[in-house]
Amino acid sequence: MSPFYPLDSWTWRLVLIREQIRYKSRKEIEKLREAGRVAANALRIAARAARPGVSLLELDRIAETYIRQQGATPSFKGYHGFPGTLCTSVNDKVVHGIPTKYQLQEGDILAIDCGAKLDGFHGDTCLTVGVGRISEAARMLIQNAQLAMFVGIEHCRPGLRMGDMATAVQKFAEDRGYSIVREYIGHGLGRDLHEDPQVVFAEQKAGTGFRMEPGMTITIEPILNIGSYKCVVEADGWTVRTKDGSLSAQFEHDIAITQNGPEILSIPDAEYELEDGL
Repeated sequence: MSPFYPLDSWTWRLVLIREQIRYKSRKEIEKLREAGRVAANALRIAARAARPGVSLLELDRIAETYIRQQGATPSFKGYHGFPGTLCTSVNDKVVHGIPTKYQLQEGDILAIDCGAKLDGFHGDTCLTVGVGRISEAARMLIQNAQLAMFVGIEHCRPGLRMGDMATAVQKFAEDRGYSIVREYIGHGLGRDLHEDPQVVFAEQKAGTGFRMEPGMTITIEPILNIGSYKCVVEADGWTVRTKDGSLSAQFEHDIAITQNGPEILSIPDAEYELEDGL
């Protein structure tokens, strides 16, 4: 679940977040991996069920059932009043879509964001899938949103800075004709769902921002739009959509920064992997 990023306060926050980062031990990272695994499995169970005629509420029920069967609890449900286990964002919805009675239709694209808390630690992961046959433009958006996430992950190495990662992600997206959402970003992860540092993916300078260091655990979750990056919040106070009505897609992994580079923590068990390797 992406936190809102107040653009006009970045300079102020940059000082504070460097002091508040919670570095994780190897044992804590392994606990995050277990929570990430549960969230990743639940996410893919829901994604498999995302077919024409299935409601968003049904996907939410499926994911919550699995999470609780694993002895975990949904991270999002009740978080600042959010009513669902999943964030379900369809087509032009960007993030924080509330699961409703809406029934998926052929050609929709659906971003599903799932969080699970296990043994005191959170997993938080997202992917976007097509419902039935989708347009070529939608397929390419989904593919590039996933690749943008991996570009970000590749740039999470000791010695690099957040600005290096953000610059690489933004260049990748914009070179392919997409925009990067500014207001909704990545974050630290641990015993709290949202920890410092804030992890942005656009409008940064290479060589600036916090330095990547071993023990940091963060989410990499850039959001790509086909049109403008500008967003609006709907009347429910949660659901965010693109201002121009264009399609939006997101992928998210939890990672630990180690001496050897980034380690993905939100990996599903093999039996839950989707056919296209998601």
